[in-house]
Amino acid sequence: MASSAACRIKREFRELMCDEAFVQNSNKLELVGDCWTELRGEITGPLGTPYEGGKFLLAIKIPERYPFAPPNVRFITKVWHPNISSATGAICLDILKDNWAAAMTLRTVLLSLQVLLDAPEPDDPQDAVVAYQYKHKRQIYEMTAQHWTNVYAGGPHRYPDCDEKVQNLKDKGISEHEARAVLSKEDWCLKKACKEFSF
Repeated sequence: MASSAACRIKREFRELMCDEAFVQNSNKLELVGDCWTELRGEITGPLGTPYEGGKFLLAIKIPERYPFAPPNVRFITKVWHPNISSATGAICLDILKDNWAAAMTLRTVLLSLQVLLDAPEPDDPQDAVVAYQYKHKRQIYEMTAQHWTNVYAGGPHRYPDCDEKVQNLKDKGISEHEARAVLSKEDWCLKKACKEFSF
């Protein structure tokens, strides 16, 4: 990494550690090893959302051209959200692409991701299935997002019926995450999910 990019990241890192509002929000940023090009972030799910109570880990890679090019960020924690891939954690957010500006910082990125959790943009989705559910089956979307938050991010909402259906598919030899992903996509209809697996 160019020395100017490393200096910028080091400065941002120091500023974040002294930012009481950032730290009080239970947000975190840390180095992966001793490398300033790879960081791990953590954001908390915003209050009043299906993600409330969850802790979401992020992989952050800093390009050589930073701050003139945006960081590459993806969710490590699995999340059910229209603008985040439920399979890869890829994020559809304008500031991580065309609307990035050199004045933006990692703090901006982490806070923007919290805002995205609070205010999905289903008309510009990363995951079309989740976006459709958000727009047309909101109750199922919210239950599914809360369930995923509980399972993957330590959230407070449990759905025993969902757990039971996942276990049913696990008993048939399907991996837990694959069972959950297909059931989520099929609006928790076990019969439709079984058809996906040709049962």
